[in-house]
Amino acid sequence: MPQYIATRRVQFAETDMAGIVHFANFYRWMEETEHEFFRSLGFTIMEPQDNDTYLGWPRVSASCTFERPLKYDDEFQVRLDIERIGVKSVTYAIEFWQEQRIAYGRLKTACCICGAHANIRSIPIPEHYLALLHESDELPRKTGKETQG
Repeated sequence: MPQYIATRRVQFAETDMAGIVHFANFYRWMEETEHEFFRSLGFTIMEPQDNDTYLGWPRVSASCTFERPLKYDDEFQVRLDIERIGVKSVTYAIEFWQEQRIAYGRLKTACCICGAHANIRSIPIPEHYLALLHESDELPRKTGKETQG
């Protein structure tokens, strides 16, 4: 499947006392890029349903391996690939790049119906979502989005 690519710039608040990006930001950027990918397909990560419920995509697992540091004002890319579409879940392979790879990770999400009283149950991915995810093979996956300070 083609990549969805988001371009970002490191903000001062995302760095630690050593002047490099705090590791937790990589997980946030993974999630933000997934949300941008969903919006590029025309839907949202929290889709309202009937009876005060919504279709959501909570995390089942997340991992990230760090190879090189990022510093304040560095521009970089977050590259998202769909690694696997299961019956009830989607797994993404995500890489962070400048001239070289900075970090890489995985994000697995489950398709769920979420209720008003914090009731959550996994469901098969609805057909219209599957169609859009599979159609994404044919769509350009680049975005010019860049966060600025």
